[in-house]
Amino acid sequence: MRKRLCRTEKPEAAAMEAAMTGGAEVVELNVGGRRRVRTPPTPPVPPSFQNLLVGPLTPLLSLLSGRISTLRDETGAIFIDRDPTVFAPILNFLRTKELDPRDVSPSLLLHEAQFYGITPLVFPAKRRNRHSVAGPRPPTDRTPVRRSNTMPPNLGHAGLLGRLSEDRGVTSVTGGGDAGMVRIVCGHHNWIAVAYAQFLVCYRLKETSGWQQTFSSPRLDWVIERVALNAKVLGGPLGDHDKMVAAASCSEIILWALRADGNGSEIGVFHLGVPLEALFFVGNQLIATSHSGKIGVWNAVTKHWQIQDVVPINSYDAAGTFLLLGCNNGSIYYVDVQKFPLRMKDNDLLVTELYRDPFEDAVTALSVYLTPKSSDSGNWIEIAYGTSSGVVRVIVQHPETVGSGPQLFQTFTVHRSPVTKIMLSEKHLISVCADNNHVRTWTVTRFRGMISTQPGSTPLASFNVLALEDMDGHAGCAAGTDIGPFGERDDQQVFIQKVVPDACQVYVRLSSTGKRICEVRAVDASAITAFTVHECEGSRRVGSRPRRLLLTGHANGSLQLWDLSTAMDMGGRPQGTTDPIAVTPEW
Repeated sequence: MRKRLCRTEKPEAAAMEAAMTGGAEVVELNVGGRRRVRTPPTPPVPPSFQNLLVGPLTPLLSLLSGRISTLRDETGAIFIDRDPTVFAPILNFLRTKELDPRDVSPSLLLHEAQFYGITPLVFPAKRRNRHSVAGPRPPTDRTPVRRSNTMPPNLGHAGLLGRLSEDRGVTSVTGGGDAGMVRIVCGHHNWIAVAYAQFLVCYRLKETSGWQQTFSSPRLDWVIERVALNAKVLGGPLGDHDKMVAAASCSEIILWALRADGNGSEIGVFHLGVPLEALFFVGNQLIATSHSGKIGVWNAVTKHWQIQDVVPINSYDAAGTFLLLGCNNGSIYYVDVQKFPLRMKDNDLLVTELYRDPFEDAVTALSVYLTPKSSDSGNWIEIAYGTSSGVVRVIVQHPETVGSGPQLFQTFTVHRSPVTKIMLSEKHLISVCADNNHVRTWTVTRFRGMISTQPGSTPLASFNVLALEDMDGHAGCAAGTDIGPFGERDDQQVFIQKVVPDACQVYVRLSSTGKRICEVRAVDASAITAFTVHECEGSRRVGSRPRRLLLTGHANGSLQLWDLSTAMDMGGRPQGTTDPIAVTPEW
């Protein structure tokens, strides 16, 4: 089915403005290869409605604005390899602002709306921030009920499609699925946090007795979507013995303090005001970020929660005490969280612009590499980032040019879709784009620890980490099935690939070449719903080294641990299968 939409012509800024004000020409789309159907030109998109298509990954806007190269059929129409039946009601929604789903499943509509970046179909109007077309909303005083004997309502996607699903009695794609399945697994030092639909459990590795359960949260009144764990907190009320774990859903965050003796207490409940997309620790600070442009920071010393408005955030990375944010306006900002809250101005965080993309493309992926302290090169900072147009750039800051900011070092134009992941390590540069997780890698040349232009970064490999998307929410959540890359930046990193959503096996592949190291299959043939790679500290015995573990959570609630270090050492052997080193009891 071929649809006509407004297309913008380069230069991009003028083209975007033309498209929004009605000055663009008509373009034809061939969606899914269905027979050509001529329709009248789509009316111009009003300025107040343009935020519908603005986001970290908006393939539709990128195609129409010429930001990314496109495939065209024999008549010159832009070809989009998506379901034409589902695309029709989405196109009508952009024309009229009214949703007529016809006979299309709400879960399929929600899936396509996420792909095209149609915000009002995903998030409810009451949760949008000041950047949305709905305008600002006053904060709510809702007090969460953190103990419940009933299943919570679905809070993942409560926009137009979410309400439509409720009306039809259809389970949303982001529902909790089976309440007993593992949704997210994460680790820090010798601790592991396992999140189920409405509660989480923490384990600690003891040298004498192995893994022991140390904390179990109360039953929450919503489905957990994000988890962050910090096993080493300096300066807390209990000194070095403090541990913290946080869980979040939509805009609400609950933070607990953990103790080695197994006791835990709730520190507090915090609200970001908008749906959060990332939850993590940087030193003592708990950080929450949102695509809409808000950042929340909680300090372990001052016990202070602060929210700051920034421009829409697409990506982030932490380097030491610095938090770097890749934003929708093409800029990279940084915050020195170590000096928070001392560095404050008018009660705001000091967010400083570090670099701006030459073409102001949205920074959709970000990776920072700091030279080791033992290096002779001094304070040398290297940043790799990817953009919504598929461009990969490397910028560097010399010790002698700290005051002038980073300088552009290299540019790679190898992707045709927005870059979703990027990793700059000691030996490799790795980027992943939205086109079926297409990976491009380069070998990085260094001289005295610094990235070098002689002979410079050379292409190494090109491959795909294919992972079919889950449609019913029963194969885990996106936060728990991230493909990576995992591992320390000075060591060989890996991707974890789960091809089929309900599969009971995953494949471990080198991130540099795509070579398959091993296949890991569940010992009880249960579906794998979450996974991560965790570097576990070695014991105090002489000669003991850190172990790299693959953690897999399963649909039946079990957690299985696999010795990935041995598999990496035996990587030369074709497709061997590792043996689990420990399996937790099932609940």
